[in-house]
Amino acid sequence: MIVNTRAIVIDDTTLRDGEQSAGVAFTQDEKRAIAIDLAALGVPELEVGIPAMGAEERDSIRDLSGLGLNAALLVWSRMHERDLKLCAGLGVNMVDLSLPLSDQQLRYKLGWTRAQALAAIRRCVPQALDLGLDVIVGGEDSSRADPDFLLCAAETAQAVGARRFRFADTLGIMEPFGVLALFQRLRAALDLELEMHAHDDLGLATANTLAAAVGGATHVNTTVNGLGERAGNAALEEVVLGLRKLYGFQVDVDLSRFPALSRRVAAAANRPLSWHKSLVGEGAFTHEAGIHVDGLLKHPLNYQGVDPAELGRSHRLVLGKHSGLHAVRQFYHDLGIVLDDHQASALLQRVRAFVGRAKRPPEIFELEAFHHDLERALLSSLEPAPSLEAFS
Repeated sequence: MIVNTRAIVIDDTTLRDGEQSAGVAFTQDEKRAIAIDLAALGVPELEVGIPAMGAEERDSIRDLSGLGLNAALLVWSRMHERDLKLCAGLGVNMVDLSLPLSDQQLRYKLGWTRAQALAAIRRCVPQALDLGLDVIVGGEDSSRADPDFLLCAAETAQAVGARRFRFADTLGIMEPFGVLALFQRLRAALDLELEMHAHDDLGLATANTLAAAVGGATHVNTTVNGLGERAGNAALEEVVLGLRKLYGFQVDVDLSRFPALSRRVAAAANRPLSWHKSLVGEGAFTHEAGIHVDGLLKHPLNYQGVDPAELGRSHRLVLGKHSGLHAVRQFYHDLGIVLDDHQASALLQRVRAFVGRAKRPPEIFELEAFHHDLERALLSSLEPAPSLEAFS
């Protein structure tokens, strides 16, 4: 593990970009509960909405700001005077003023030149500061921007008083080595905070976020369970543990109560977690294979890369096609049943046959039934055959 003394700040956007996932709409009660849970874990910054969406959204933001959470709240806005004015009086600390920086989006989305983009930064950032808001300049589609122009935009943001520059891999097309190089260049040239906003279209959102931190990012965007537009964003749980365990960064977020928040967000978004989702999926700490179970029972570190207790979880053993005799004995021992070699072997065959038919591990009551059937068969085989006199 690389040891870093630097702290990385999590800016979670579950309530903004997470809710932008197609078909997702949180109720206000759900938003409040999610915000409270995030703050309770120690997440220091929460992006909580888009004021230009309308009066209902602004009321929602005011309500969240009224909770008095121990977290800074920020909102997202286009780099536009009309939208910016709607961010005032909401009780939030900061605004992310976003504009495209790639030539593709500048030309074909806004019809702007690069010079117009820089002019917008010079014009809008001071206006936001006058409203009493700290400013993030969000570079939409930064990953497709010309690197020299990207740096120029960030330098312009710094010169007019922005606190932070957000590099957005809007389409999720970056890879970690390229992210590392870009952030090293930005860090060498700039004094303001740098933030990474990653999407998971190529399955690299967490890897790109970690690379940005190594390259000099001070802040990173996350969402609970990786919820977000299209393939999602960098997952809070993956980023926190990755930063801490792989690189030794200081990240003051306590994940020991994370499973409840994970379930809350999955239910509110109506986006069930896949069985094998890293860290929070049901299968993440579930073991069946005989060699793994045997090693785990001998010492957890034999097959434990992440201690599940860090996420308020524990290892779960199941019996299945790939289980061995040791696992069968241990499982039944935990049920208060001691098996000899013959019984363990017979029950293992019964388990394997069951899983082949049912396509799932047996439940406790089914395992108890298997043992009951075995005992009944054994007793039947031990009963003496009736004598002939019994029929005379």
